[in-house]
Amino acid sequence: MEHWGLCSGLQECLSAVQSKITCHLHASSHHALKQCLIKGEIVIDHSPGQSGPEKSASVQVYSWTEIDPNTGKGKLSEKAKLKHVKSQKSDGTRTTTYEVKLYVEPDFGIPGAFVIENHHNHKFFLQSATLQAPADQVINFDCRSWVYPIKMTKTNRIFFSNTSYLPSDTPKALAALRQEELKILRGDGTGERKEWDRIYDYDYYNDLGNPDKGHEHTRPVLGGSKSFPYPRRGRTGRPPSKKDPLTESRPEMINLDIYVPPDERFSPKKLSEFIGNAIQASAHFLLPEAKTLLQQDSSFQSFDEIKEMFSKTRSQQVEGWLTEKLRKLLPDELFKGIIHASKGNHLMFPSPQVLTYNESAWKNDEEFGRQMLAGTNPTRIRVLESIPIESRNGERSLINESHIVNNLDGLTIQQAMNQWRIYIVDHHDYLIPFLSRINSNTKGVCAYASRTLVFLRSDATLKPLVIELSSPGYSDGEKISRVFLPASEGTEGALWQLAKTHVAANDSGYHQLISHWLHTHAVVEPFIIATRRQLSVMHPIHRLLDPHFKDTMHINALARSILINSGGILEKILFTGEISMELSSELYKEWRFDEQALPTDLLKRRMALDDPDNPIGAQILFQDYPYGLDALDIWSAIWTWVMDYCSIFYIDDNSVESDGELQAWWSEIRNVGHGDKRNEEWWFKMTTLNDLQQALTILIWTASALHASVNFGQYAYAGYPPNRPTLCRSFIPPEGTTTFGEFLKDPDKYYLEMLPGRFEMTLGIALVEVLSRHTSDEEYLGQRPSSQWTDNNEVLQKFETFKKTLQEIETKIRDRNINPELKNRWGPAKIAYRLLHPDTSNENRRGGITGRGIPNSISM
Repeated sequence: MEHWGLCSGLQECLSAVQSKITCHLHASSHHALKQCLIKGEIVIDHSPGQSGPEKSASVQVYSWTEIDPNTGKGKLSEKAKLKHVKSQKSDGTRTTTYEVKLYVEPDFGIPGAFVIENHHNHKFFLQSATLQAPADQVINFDCRSWVYPIKMTKTNRIFFSNTSYLPSDTPKALAALRQEELKILRGDGTGERKEWDRIYDYDYYNDLGNPDKGHEHTRPVLGGSKSFPYPRRGRTGRPPSKKDPLTESRPEMINLDIYVPPDERFSPKKLSEFIGNAIQASAHFLLPEAKTLLQQDSSFQSFDEIKEMFSKTRSQQVEGWLTEKLRKLLPDELFKGIIHASKGNHLMFPSPQVLTYNESAWKNDEEFGRQMLAGTNPTRIRVLESIPIESRNGERSLINESHIVNNLDGLTIQQAMNQWRIYIVDHHDYLIPFLSRINSNTKGVCAYASRTLVFLRSDATLKPLVIELSSPGYSDGEKISRVFLPASEGTEGALWQLAKTHVAANDSGYHQLISHWLHTHAVVEPFIIATRRQLSVMHPIHRLLDPHFKDTMHINALARSILINSGGILEKILFTGEISMELSSELYKEWRFDEQALPTDLLKRRMALDDPDNPIGAQILFQDYPYGLDALDIWSAIWTWVMDYCSIFYIDDNSVESDGELQAWWSEIRNVGHGDKRNEEWWFKMTTLNDLQQALTILIWTASALHASVNFGQYAYAGYPPNRPTLCRSFIPPEGTTTFGEFLKDPDKYYLEMLPGRFEMTLGIALVEVLSRHTSDEEYLGQRPSSQWTDNNEVLQKFETFKKTLQEIETKIRDRNINPELKNRWGPAKIAYRLLHPDTSNENRRGGITGRGIPNSISM
């Protein structure tokens, strides 16, 4: 069976097709005409409790080879209604296959697009379509979008085939349709968006606060100012709040239906599974037996009491109570989907991996250091460049040579520095300006800014050397600092454990707000909006990037609704509280798109060596940096795939520079999507093929592997809060004080009271449980939802090469993880580093907390 794609002998192919066409007699009530049959299959998902569209939907097809002289567009067929063929239920949704038969004139040509009208009462999710033209020509359509009733949209919906064209190569029959579709997607920038609007536009983060609820819910607008720069988000157009015209109003209740364009919305299966996971994780807040303890916000009395959270299975009676509560709270269709998605799950937290092998391993100094290289935030550590350490304002750190000179395994400080063996995890300068506000809140948070130095031993494990904790003094500009040295026993050992806990709280805040949210979720959204607005779905770069944008705008919208908003989850659990997003804006000032390239990042942190002979330009500094070593392999594979793909469509630099859609896309990203960075000189010029390959590799890397590395390992480590607390409720007591005396009486009690309260701890565990779960409809790097995602055979061959490369990387990672010389691959906690294991074999297909797999997109 022949597939249509770009072909040098196009006219010859068309002539051959015309000679093969078999026409059929189609009788009408007036006369008989010779007509040709186009058959097709339409695959549709719909939510539980809702019927499929059946004959309430109709299809028309456009020719891409023959033009209607009256419209200047491809010839358009008559309408044909859908005919039900078969249905099947799966994971809370119903998938139905429909048949469509269209009769066209013999000179109609080959279909290149179709329009569908939905006259049903409900929206449905159109998965794919396949049309079979005369002479057995098969045209595939990868749709994956919601189609809303025409009574809402007032217009039909167009889908283009899986053939890609640069703008200059667009068939004349499709050129006007291409431009019309882009115009619709851009909208006019006015009005409040309705659920069914397919319009992409930009806005500031002006919807985080809710001043109508009170002054305590006022938050600054992020984006559009020097004080608070930020990437743009998708515009919803809600009216301004009553008390502040610059702040967008928010619904009174938690809103899970915040607007995102239909193409960005979760599928029915994903939505029910996501909410089901969230409710399962949050059940601890709904259970009567937990209500009193959580309201008291009491501390845990022992480590065993914390561990009991992972060992008690709720009774069937309690689960039945929760089910009835959900039945009353949720719409019937959503309730059915959630119950199906959560079937068999018990209302308990699974045991985090950090407790599985050795319940005390998290206290180990080696494990503390290993998590800097292979934990949830492995991108903050860097080589220390000088001692003494100087702050941005020239102030010197209290850390000096005497603190570390005797702990360098026989090396002098100069020798260790020359060999790049002293590292720093720095959460100091950026936090100092915010600490007074953080520590003056009414929630009892006690936070320091921190610097932590570690030493790279000969076996590549990291040995902590010293921790410096700083807080503002009593007068402006004054700073109080303390230095803590490693100790394993007695009072000094207990103080050292407290210091490590404060460092972990700093790192948790930075990880959640910067490494995770800002550097992946937030910075990618403007690229998605620009792609939809400026690159036609027929554009080869749109087709390349599309799987890497799946569900990102929807998950970001949910985050703005319940996670990063005023009073949201992050404000409740992180030590940064209500200034969390302000801090994120401050650190966006340091963000550079070009430095998000993995080799550039590693070289900047001096975790890799410049290697001109290496195609990617960098060689890892030492082999037992699990994140860095695996990441370079993945980066190299993505880079090669992008280079191979682009070379199929772009023959030279001029073809890049002359691509009008591409240039408009890049200009909009720079000047609008990341408009607060528009004047920066580091942006790629987008005048060469290399510029394009670099930009696309960074974007795909960020959306896939970088996000996977900072997201899906969260529960393994942060699921046990003593290992990675999100805040501390006590400072480290100075000697000679009453508090210090209380600490000496019972160091463990002091430590437990310093940890987050029962409420924050439970909420934090619930959050990382949801974030760490893969959903069952996840698509992983090297995978596409259909083998017919493109009609270009050369692209498919290159994609198979990419997939094979990823499979080879999987073998490398498995071999590394069984190599006893690579101690950081497991560490004392015995958690294998698999966060950058691509999982091309579909081992993750059922979803869940697996600690491995690189989804194509930021979909969680």
